[in-house]
Amino acid sequence: MNDSSQELIGWERKDIARNIALDIPDGSIVNLGIGIPEMVAACIPDDREVIFHTENGLLGMGPPPNPGHEDPELVNAGKRYVTTIPGASYFHHADSFAMIRGGHIDICVLGAMQVSQKGDLANWSMGSKDATPAVGGAMDLIAGVDRILVATTHCTKKGQPKLVRSCTYPLTGIGVVRRIYTDLAVIDVAARSLEVVRLAPGIDFEYVQQRTEAELTMVDISGVKNTA
Repeated sequence: MNDSSQELIGWERKDIARNIALDIPDGSIVNLGIGIPEMVAACIPDDREVIFHTENGLLGMGPPPNPGHEDPELVNAGKRYVTTIPGASYFHHADSFAMIRGGHIDICVLGAMQVSQKGDLANWSMGSKDATPAVGGAMDLIAGVDRILVATTHCTKKGQPKLVRSCTYPLTGIGVVRRIYTDLAVIDVAARSLEVVRLAPGIDFEYVQQRTEAELTMVDISGVKNTA
């Protein structure tokens, strides 16, 4: 594949969100982080019931409202307007975190600055001395939710890999990420490497490995693992 090509390849952000939505089981209670994860709520299939939680105190969050129908009192943790579904409930911020810490959320979808090949997550600070702390509820979520999914672009805007051997940014959690969804591939965190389980249209394994610092393994449809 020609690296100098400027043609758009891989999945767009909405496609990443759709891939995640299709993998969320019916009946799940899900917390969504800021950025691409927020888009997941609008991508759930019509025949599937998923209840979305936001840590500022809402269970039963619906998709973003249509323009002109925003309610300034209905926002998610990222301060973006949301809607509610029938039966939604509001509660105190402390009760919301009690739900998280008590293990009552099934899945959390978070963005990432870096993910290591062991599933370590860095998503709250780049470590500079003048950086504003912005951890939010991420550390509570990775500690209290069993299945952590990451939604991110495969590389930074400068082309640096986000999937690395070892995180260089301050960690949010160690060994917490289960699956990674990028614009190039869907990748599972396995015992010895990151396993590519799905490639975006027009993308091959070699192209993804060239843009990944961590070691990748390709899993074919029969479950046999093949390295490049």
